Amino acid sequence: MRIKGLLSLAAVAALALGAPVVAQQSVAPRPPAAPPKLLVVISVDQYSADLFNEYRPYYTEGLKRLQEGVVFPKGYQSHAATETCPGHSTILTGNRPGHTGIIANSWVDQSVTRAEKIIYCSEDPEAPGATARDYVPSLMHLRVPTLGGRMKAANPAAKVVSVAGKDRAALMMGGKTLDQIWWWGSNGFVSYRGTPLTPLVTRVNEAITRRLSQDMPAMDLPEICKSHDYPVEVAPGVSIGTGRFARKAGDTRIFRASPEFDAAILALAETLIEDQKLGRGATTDLISIGLSANDYIGHTFGTEGTEMCIQQVNLDRSLGAFFARLDKSGIDYMVALTADHGGQDAAERLRANGIEDAQRLDPGLSTKTINALVAAKTGLSGELLLAEGGPGDWYANKALNAADRKKVLDAAAEVLRANAQVAVVFTHDEIAAAPEPSGPPESWSLLTEAKASFDPERSGDLLVLLKPRITPVSDASRGVVAGHGSPWDYDRRVPILFWRKGMQHFEQPMGIETVDIMPTLAAQIGLKLPAPGPGAGYDGRCRDLDAGSPSSCPAQ
Repeated sequence: MRIKGLLSLAAVAALALGAPVVAQQSVAPRPPAAPPKLLVVISVDQYSADLFNEYRPYYTEGLKRLQEGVVFPKGYQSHAATETCPGHSTILTGNRPGHTGIIANSWVDQSVTRAEKIIYCSEDPEAPGATARDYVPSLMHLRVPTLGGRMKAANPAAKVVSVAGKDRAALMMGGKTLDQIWWWGSNGFVSYRGTPLTPLVTRVNEAITRRLSQDMPAMDLPEICKSHDYPVEVAPGVSIGTGRFARKAGDTRIFRASPEFDAAILALAETLIEDQKLGRGATTDLISIGLSANDYIGHTFGTEGTEMCIQQVNLDRSLGAFFARLDKSGIDYMVALTADHGGQDAAERLRANGIEDAQRLDPGLSTKTINALVAAKTGLSGELLLAEGGPGDWYANKALNAADRKKVLDAAAEVLRANAQVAVVFTHDEIAAAPEPSGPPESWSLLTEAKASFDPERSGDLLVLLKPRITPVSDASRGVVAGHGSPWDYDRRVPILFWRKGMQHFEQPMGIETVDIMPTLAAQIGLKLPAPGPGAGYDGRCRDLDAGSPSSCPAQ
């Protein structure tokens, strides 16, 4: 099958290191004793709990192994802003987006000097000539430390490495204090501007370039994917559901939206572990890995066609090959795997498969249209509201005087609430006055979810949340057919899996949060944290990974 050929991308690591790729071997149980020497934290972008549960009976390699550890199938990115940047900011900080400061992938900041006021979550907006799309990567907006930063503060000898397909994934999980960080640029892996490519990364990039220089034939369709193989028209002349990742030489767009991309990211991670000698020192080291293909595939093709099915088969196999290589190294490692958010399928396939009320985003929720309606109501003119349109934060123009500002916000709230797709519009003051989130995340109200991603300085004057089953993409003809970002469980729920050789398996179906990962891993390596509670510096709580007693979490 062509799918097996994909695993040759994992051989990039062998090419870079001059070592053979090994087959996965069974791992004999060994009870954990001392702290693991290496933490491997993996985020699979747009890997919803629904996707995990749909395919978990069919996983046979890497994801099957992780299910033999401790499984929380109902984890939560508990906040309302279920996007890539805020989601990744929760995983290794232990903080919800309202405290990380990363309220969305982008937001409005009217204080910046440049003409464009949209700010990308991991950019320096004051860099000369920068825009939200052509930016200088920066972590200036992240307000809190990551687990890697805490580890290095406790022991500078600890090594911390981050690699991902997206810069925002690598940056938000890696943090401000680390040894190496790499993400995919336009044609290869890059780092902060001015960081020279190392010989190792150069070799990996050269191997990927050679692969990209060749046509990629269509992959074979696994048996489990055949029931997904039917076309769905999402726009005139645009169909999804039957793709098999054929691409022409040099097509990096299709490369990113294919299983090849994750295999390349894992290949680089393998070489970095060996090159940096992670897990071989006197203290515990950390590598964070952001696998991004799942998200590109979900956006480009939706979540229920042959494309995502083939991706799940290959994700499982690529992780299996990656873990097999770690086994051969002899490193005592522990894995935590989760996701930055979930995702919803294309509205057209939802309707075809029994969800008759599924819709696409109303184009009437664009910033231009809402501005015109507010202008008509208030008699004011000009750019009254700043936003990216649709769901999310809306800001009144700060050039307005107090009286006009109130008129604009009152009129905007009325216009937005009148739209049939809008579930609720919260004001800045309403969210600010709400109590901090507490209790099981599955029982939170929309206001509580909004509070979890609220930053008083960065959040908008109004927050728009849509009703469920609305695909947040108006026009599917431009290469994006499905998305995420809602406060509903299909976007909030993600798997949280922990594995270490010898770990006693158990599964806990009750909801926990991704902010719990950081204090849980800190306990596993004996890193002391302040007691949880107000002023602790993190929102999560340690979760006991030892079946029975005693607890693996410190007594508080």
